[in-house]
Amino acid sequence: MKEAIKSVKKVLITQEIPESNRPPYFEIAKKYAVSMEFMPFIRLEPIPVKEFRKQKIELAEYTSIIFTSRHAIENFFRICEELKIVMSADTKFFCISEAVALFLQKFTQYRKRKVFFSSDGTNKSLFEAISKQKECIKFLYPCSENQQDNEIIAWLKNYNCEFQTPFMYRTASNDVKEFLNNEKFDIICFFTPSGVKSLFDNFPDYQQHATIIGAFGNNTSKAIQDAGLELHIKAPEPQTPSLIAALDKYFASIKK
Repeated sequence: MKEAIKSVKKVLITQEIPESNRPPYFEIAKKYAVSMEFMPFIRLEPIPVKEFRKQKIELAEYTSIIFTSRHAIENFFRICEELKIVMSADTKFFCISEAVALFLQKFTQYRKRKVFFSSDGTNKSLFEAISKQKECIKFLYPCSENQQDNEIIAWLKNYNCEFQTPFMYRTASNDVKEFLNNEKFDIICFFTPSGVKSLFDNFPDYQQHATIIGAFGNNTSKAIQDAGLELHIKAPEPQTPSLIAALDKYFASIKK
């Protein structure tokens, strides 16, 4: 594999290009003289309120909410607004990362005593944050209709928590056939199981060959391996909490 790795020139990030002026991905690209391109493999489609009502979940009855993405936050407050639901000021929010937690400021008053987050972006740290709040009884875990974190659900069940997983949006595969047919990438990085599914929706007979594959999240890693692909770059890990950090470490090891 080392000979193949040394020839890495192009990296594909299967997401939209970040909005920041100096995305850290480009810092990595400059540092290691590689090309970094972005192409979202999936799109998110909001579930209409009329359809959401069929789930018969009374949102205001729940005291604690688990958010694993900004999309979950956006769609949760969209549904609340359209249904004219006001969550209690005592509602506790548990987020997978500080960045996700800070995103709450767009929708509700950010209170440190009500907002908690994983210190390193892992579920383990998230569970530790939840465990410290003994009065949390009823949980909402808003998520995609076709993408839930089974580790979170298993944890809630294991601790006999009362919870619901309201589906507020769904993922759909983008058509990326022409894009991938016209480009050759040495590394492809995925962020969701749906992104992996999109690859095979576009190319049912996809063969990995010498392509290096990276993943963010345990569920994404599992989806890659379940698809029979070899995983080379993984985050979050103790030394690499983000995929950017994992790429940096990976390229540094090659340089050595």
